[in-house]
Amino acid sequence: MNIGEIARRSGVARSTVSYALSGKRPVAEETRRRIQAVIDELGYQPNATAKALKEGRTRTLGLVIPPASRRLTDLQLGFVASVVDAAARADLDVLLSPSGGEHDRSFERVVSGRRVDGVILMEIRLEDDRVARLRRSRLPFVGIGHTSRPDEMSWVDVDYETLISGCVHHLADLGHRRIALVNRSAELVAAGYGPAHRAQAGFTRAAAERGVEGVEVCCADDARAGQSCVERLLADDPGLTAIATINEAAMPGMFRAIERAGLAVPGDVSITGVAARLWAESLHPPLTAADMPADELGTHAVEMLIQRIAEPATPHRHLLVAPPISLRGTTGPRRAITGPTPSGRAG
Repeated sequence: MNIGEIARRSGVARSTVSYALSGKRPVAEETRRRIQAVIDELGYQPNATAKALKEGRTRTLGLVIPPASRRLTDLQLGFVASVVDAAARADLDVLLSPSGGEHDRSFERVVSGRRVDGVILMEIRLEDDRVARLRRSRLPFVGIGHTSRPDEMSWVDVDYETLISGCVHHLADLGHRRIALVNRSAELVAAGYGPAHRAQAGFTRAAAERGVEGVEVCCADDARAGQSCVERLLADDPGLTAIATINEAAMPGMFRAIERAGLAVPGDVSITGVAARLWAESLHPPLTAADMPADELGTHAVEMLIQRIAEPATPHRHLLVAPPISLRGTTGPRRAITGPTPSGRAG
C-alpha cells in the first residue's frame, strides 16, 4: 500500500497525505482524521525511506547540471523535468546546481554546505572529479550516466554503445555502405564524456561487423556546427548515404546542409540516432531514432537516491536501458550511386 492509494481512498491529493504524515505543512483537522482513518483501516506503515527523510533532513535533492553557459538540449531538459517531477511526487524539492569551470564553486557549496540530502549527477565522464568528490564527502548520490568503474556508484544510464551499434545495423540492412557517426564536440570527447566514447565504440564495432565504411566526426552542440559538419562530410565523400548521431542539438543544421546540397532525407541521405522522443517526432521528416526514456531514467534516479539517503549501506544499484529504434521518416534504402567516388570506386 502506498501514499497514492491512501490519497485516492481519502479523496485528497497525494501531497496532502504526505503533509499529514510528515507534518511539513498544516492539514485541516477533519482532513487529517479522514486520512488517519484510511491509514488505520489499511494498516499502513511509512517505510524506512519516508522516516529517514522526515527525521532532520532538508527534504531537498541536488541536481548537478551542465554549466549555465551552455544551452541544455531537449534531452537534458527532459532529464531535469523528470527528476523534478519524481521528487515532487515524493514531496521533495530540487536544487539545481551547474558544474564545470567557474561553476564548480556552486557544486562545492552543494557538497560541503549540506544544503541537500543527496545529489543526482548528470553528464558524467569516464574519469569524473565530481564523482570522486562526492564519494569523499559521503553525501548520498546517484548518476545519470556512469564512469569507467561502474561498480563505484549507483547510476542509471542509456546503453549508447548498443544503440549506435543498432543504428548502424539498421542502416546496413537498408543497403548503406558509407555511414558517418556525428558525435558530440571534440572538447567533450577529449574530456572523456562517457556517451561519446561509448557511441564511438558501438559505431566502430558495428561497422566492422557489417563490413561498411565508417567515418567518425566530432561536432559542437548547435545547429550551425551541425550544418558545417555535414557540409564537409558531403563535400569530402559524395558517396556518403547515411548518418548516425547522438548530437541532438546539431541535428537541425544537418538537415539544412543536406537540403542546401540539393539532396533529400531519406531519398539521398538517411539519418538516425539517439534522441528525445518528442524532439524526434517534431522534426520534418520525423527522426528514426532510439527514443531516450528520460522520464523513466529520472524517476529511477530519484528512487535510487531516496533509498541511499534512507539506507546508505545498501549495495549500489545500476539500471542500463537500450530502447528499440522507432522507425519514422528519416531512413530508407540506399540511393543508387553512379560514377566514381573520391576513393575511386563506384558506389
